[in-house]
Amino acid sequence: MTATRNFFARLGAKFEGFINTLAMASTGQRRVDQVHYLQSKSDAQLAEMGIKRDEIVNYVFRDLYYL
Repeated sequence: MTATRNFFARLGAKFEGFINTLAMASTGQRRVDQVHYLQSKSDAQLAEMGIKRDEIVNYVFRDLYYL
């Protein structure tokens, strides 16, 4: 019985790690997509949003660091 539990505990941990990796990759891709979307806007459109072109990456990743 213990061997079976250990097996499923290890299997569950591996599956959880795999799901976490997929979630992180998905989040990263969304951020990259947002950067590309903002880069496709004109300077006037960015100004309306309160973003300068050279601040796009900082804007998209602003929740990950504090300066």
